Amino acid sequence: MMAEAETLLRIEDLVMHFPIKRGAFQRTVGRVHAVDGVSFDIKKGETMGLVGESGCGKSTTGRAILQLYKPTSGHVYFHDQDLTQTKGEELRRLRRQMQMIFQDPYASLNPRMTVEEIVGEPLLVHNVANKAKIKERVKDLLNLVNLNPSYLDRYPHEFSGGQRQRIGIARAVALQPDLIVCDEPISALDVSIQAQVVNLLEDLQKQFNLTYLFIAHDLSMVRHISTRVAVMYLGVIVELADRDELYDHPVHPYTRALLSAVPIPDPLIEAQRQRVILTGDVPSPVNPPSGCRFRTRCPIAQALCAEAKPEWREIVPGHFTACHFAQGANQIG
Repeated sequence: MMAEAETLLRIEDLVMHFPIKRGAFQRTVGRVHAVDGVSFDIKKGETMGLVGESGCGKSTTGRAILQLYKPTSGHVYFHDQDLTQTKGEELRRLRRQMQMIFQDPYASLNPRMTVEEIVGEPLLVHNVANKAKIKERVKDLLNLVNLNPSYLDRYPHEFSGGQRQRIGIARAVALQPDLIVCDEPISALDVSIQAQVVNLLEDLQKQFNLTYLFIAHDLSMVRHISTRVAVMYLGVIVELADRDELYDHPVHPYTRALLSAVPIPDPLIEAQRQRVILTGDVPSPVNPPSGCRFRTRCPIAQALCAEAKPEWREIVPGHFTACHFAQGANQIG
């Protein structure tokens, strides 16, 4: 069914480099390779999980897709329209259909604005409703995210982290967008609240046929909510597959190392499982390794890995990886 669905978002060779400037004349002396040639697509109505270590470029990818950062190069096609070539009023019109839920609910809400002003701002900015109707619309949105509508006149500091994130979710769905980028929306919340927020996101997806790019480093939660999962390392995607295929049959050594670190609640299985321990530190994105980005920590790396960039290829239908020895990777762990 997902293969037949319409492609809502298509990213082609997305690159996002940040210049490093020094000196009185602010000369560019280097670049941070935050995102370095990322390509994938997202079908309408699905949830694409994007996972990886902190600093690998996940959040930068999400922001570059929404044009919050102007990409260095590459293309982002949303409804077959290239956002990287879209400007001004046309881009503003498309922003109604793309929203973001930010990671930190304490930083993403303006402390000087009431809940009514925060949630109603998108409606006002895009002229969806006048001030008289916004109040009723905000009440409906608060009900939708399981918050009391009487909270309209309260300020963000009066709410817990979970409640603040619900306010952020209400703001994101106010314009009934097609795509929502969820940038680690549960990482700043207590574990007891995380499941409630994820269940809310799933309910809203069913109700409004939303499409999510779900960025996270909690692999267990990503498996629960995602349709497909992409694994990112040092600015590049190293593996992409359907959720169950990726978790049951990982082929890239980095993916296998990540999954081996996920706790299993069955103590018998956990005791028999062999961990894949990576050595060394993640290289600097200012000067990434030649060839395969993962070779400096890879347990199966060979000379070829330093000489040639691995080809992005399909191992089995729908399962892609960038590894010279992907089949051999099944032997580790």
